[in-house]
Amino acid sequence: MKKAVVLLSGGLDSATVLAIARDQGFQCYALSVDYGQRHRSELDAAKKVAHSLGADRHQIIKLDLSTFGGSALTDQTMDVPTSGDSAGIPATYVPARNTIMLALALAWAETLQSQDIFAGVNAVDYSGYPDCRPEYIQAFEQMANLATKAAIEGKKLTIHTPLMHLPKKEIIQTGLALDVDYSLTVSCYQADEAGQACGICDSCRIRTAGFEAAGVADPARYRSSIEA
Repeated sequence: MKKAVVLLSGGLDSATVLAIARDQGFQCYALSVDYGQRHRSELDAAKKVAHSLGADRHQIIKLDLSTFGGSALTDQTMDVPTSGDSAGIPATYVPARNTIMLALALAWAETLQSQDIFAGVNAVDYSGYPDCRPEYIQAFEQMANLATKAAIEGKKLTIHTPLMHLPKKEIIQTGLALDVDYSLTVSCYQADEAGQACGICDSCRIRTAGFEAAGVADPARYRSSIEA
């Protein structure tokens, strides 16, 4: 079996991507990053998802981006937007997050002698982050194949983004067909320690709309004061 490093946040998209990689016959090495995110319960979710979907190994790397701040997800003095009508790139954008995570995945992949990285980035139902666009992924893949010993020796790397052009409805349908247990996932940007979602942040809105479009009940746990 070929090995693949799968970036696993603990959310809906990354869980689906892990299931897709497994279904394609890859031996999956799941990678999560503890970057100082306020929704730290997603890391517990990632552990559960990795186990549920049979990852060969799950690694959590601690790299505290709250040192820099600059995002509502890493700076407790900033509010997570909940109005649903923010223009431009939202305050939940974490500077260089995907670049950092892909670089870590690249390092592990080369160590594992793997030529495949899977990431759950999406350019349809998403928050408008610049590092979720296909041109960014293409540029990173090109850089990786210029920068690594493995690529220079002929073992080119491929970054797989199977969700890039899928609406959330189709992502959910794909995951359900692959036996993803979405009750284990945490998508909320301000989920509490128990993994209960707020129901009103951008990520919650996108998730609930996706389940509604798919005609399936969202199994996420929402705080009692919020109607999902």
